[in-house]
Amino acid sequence: MSERLLHRIAWIAVILCVAPILAAALAAFTGDLDTWRDILASVLPRYARTTLILVMIVGVSTALIGSVTAWLVTVYRFPGSRWLEVALALPLAFPAYVLAYAYTSLLDHPGPVQTLLREVTGWGPREYWFPEIRSLGGAALMLTIVLYPYVYLLARASFKQQSSNAFLVARTLGRSPVRAFLRVALPMARPAIAGGALLAVMETIADYGTVAFFNVQTFATGIYQAWFSLGDRAAAAQLSLCLLSFALLLAGLERAQRGKARTAGQGARFETMERPELTGAAGWMATAFCLAPVALGFLIPVVMLGFMAVGSGQNLFDSRYLSLMQNSVLLAGVAAVLTVIGAVLIGFRARTRPDRRSRLMVVGAGLGYAVPGGVIAVGLMVPMAALDNLIDDVMEATFGISTGLLITGSIWLMIVAYMARFMAAALNAYDSGMATVPVHYDAIGRSLGQPGPRLLWRVHLPVARTSVLTALLIVFVDVMKELPATLILHPFNFQTLAVQAHRLASDERLSEAAVPSLVLVAFGLIPVALLCRTLGRDGTQGRRSAKLGTAIRTG
Repeated sequence: MSERLLHRIAWIAVILCVAPILAAALAAFTGDLDTWRDILASVLPRYARTTLILVMIVGVSTALIGSVTAWLVTVYRFPGSRWLEVALALPLAFPAYVLAYAYTSLLDHPGPVQTLLREVTGWGPREYWFPEIRSLGGAALMLTIVLYPYVYLLARASFKQQSSNAFLVARTLGRSPVRAFLRVALPMARPAIAGGALLAVMETIADYGTVAFFNVQTFATGIYQAWFSLGDRAAAAQLSLCLLSFALLLAGLERAQRGKARTAGQGARFETMERPELTGAAGWMATAFCLAPVALGFLIPVVMLGFMAVGSGQNLFDSRYLSLMQNSVLLAGVAAVLTVIGAVLIGFRARTRPDRRSRLMVVGAGLGYAVPGGVIAVGLMVPMAALDNLIDDVMEATFGISTGLLITGSIWLMIVAYMARFMAAALNAYDSGMATVPVHYDAIGRSLGQPGPRLLWRVHLPVARTSVLTALLIVFVDVMKELPATLILHPFNFQTLAVQAHRLASDERLSEAAVPSLVLVAFGLIPVALLCRTLGRDGTQGRRSAKLGTAIRTG
C-alpha cells in the first residue's frame, strides 16, 4: 500500500464527514417558500426562544458549578476533597436522557418523594405545590448536572497550571480568598471555563432525548417531529439548517476561546503547593457544595435506576436484551474502528504534509462535533432516500424488480453518520498522543528506509497506541449513547439499547427503561474510570510537592 493511497483514503474519510453537513444545508432549499413562511410564522419563534433559554441556563450553570468546584478541590483541603476531586467527573457517564428517566420516576406525582410527602402531611393530590420535573427548568437541571464536568475538567487543569504568585500577592495585599479568586485566578482561567461552557452548550442544542421526554419544544424536537409526525422532510431540513447555523456559530466561539488560552505566567503553580485546610463550617460547606453535583448527577440516579430495574421484572440476559446489546456493541464497534482508522489517516496526512490542504482536512473532519446528530441524519437521509427511490424506479421499469431500501434500510448509513459526528473526538485523542513525538522521528524513520505506510505502522502507531485505544473507547461509548441520529436512521428491524430505553420511557414504562439505561451507564463508566484514574495520579503528584501554602490563609 502506497502513501498516496493512504492520503486518498484520508480524503474519503473527510468527504464522508463533510457531505452530510453540506447535504443538510442544501436540502433546506428543496422546500418552497410557503414552507419557509409557515415555519417562520409558527414554530420557529417558539423553538428559537426555548432553545436560547435552555442554552443560557445550562451555559451559566455549568460555568458556575464547574469553575467553583474545580477551584475548591485544586486549592484547598477539606473533608472528602481527595475523593471528590475524582468523583466530580462521574456524571459524565450518564446520558442526560437516562438521568431524566431516573428523576421523573423519583419526583413525579406517583414517585416516592411526593408519595412520602402526602403520607407525612396528609395532603391530597391538589392541596400542595411541587416543582414540575417535566419542564424547561427540569430539562436544564438534567443537562447541567451531566455537562458541568466539561467545565470542571478544563478549569481544574487551568487552575493547576496557573502561577500562584499573582494570587499570593493579592492575598498579601489584604484581599480575601473570595476576592482574590474573582479578581486574579478566575480571569486567568476564563478561556478554559468559557471553552468548557461552550462545549456544554453545544451538547445542549444537540440533545433530543431529554427535551423530548420532558416535552420541551426545541429545534432538536422540531426536526424529529417534522420528519416523523408531519412527514415534511423539507421542513425538517430547514429546521436543521437553522440549528446548524447556531451550532457552527458556537463552534467558532469555542475555537476563538481556545485560541486565546495562554500560559498564566511563571512561578510556583498551584499544583506544587501544599493546600491549606478548610476546617469547621467552611470545610463542611465546601464538602457540601462539591458533593451536591456528584450526588445529583451520579449517586442518586444509580440508586434509583437500580431499584427501578429490580422491580421491573426485566431479565437482562433474555434473548431480547442480548439481541439489543449485540446490536449496540456491533454498531458501536464497527463505527469506532472505522472512525479511528479515518482519524489516524487524517492525522498522518496532516503530520507528514503540514500544508494548507492538511489544515483544511482537519477542520472539515472536525465539523461534526459541533453538529447535532439529528442534523447529520437529515443530511444523509434526504439524498440517500432520493437515491433509493431512483434505483427502485429504474429497476422496476427495466427488470420489474423492486429493490426496496438498499441504502436507507441498512446500518451503513448510521455508521457514516457516527463517523461524521465523532471523527473530531477520535482525531483529538490521536493528535494528543502524537503531539509528544518529535517531528525528527519521521525523518529518522524515512532515512532508515521506512516509507509512508511502514512509518505509520512501525513508528506512529506504536508510539500513539494508548491514544488510539482511548479514541476507540471514546467513540464506542459515544455511539452507544447517541440517540437522535439513531432514532432517525435505524432500520425497523434493528433496535439498540438507546432506542429501546427511549421508547419504553416514551410509553411511560420507566421501570422497564431502567434496564437498558443502566447498561448504557455501565458502558459510559469505562472511559470515565480511565479519566478518574488519571485525575487520581495528578492529585498524588500534587501532594508530594513543596509546602508553600502558608501564604494562602482562609482567614
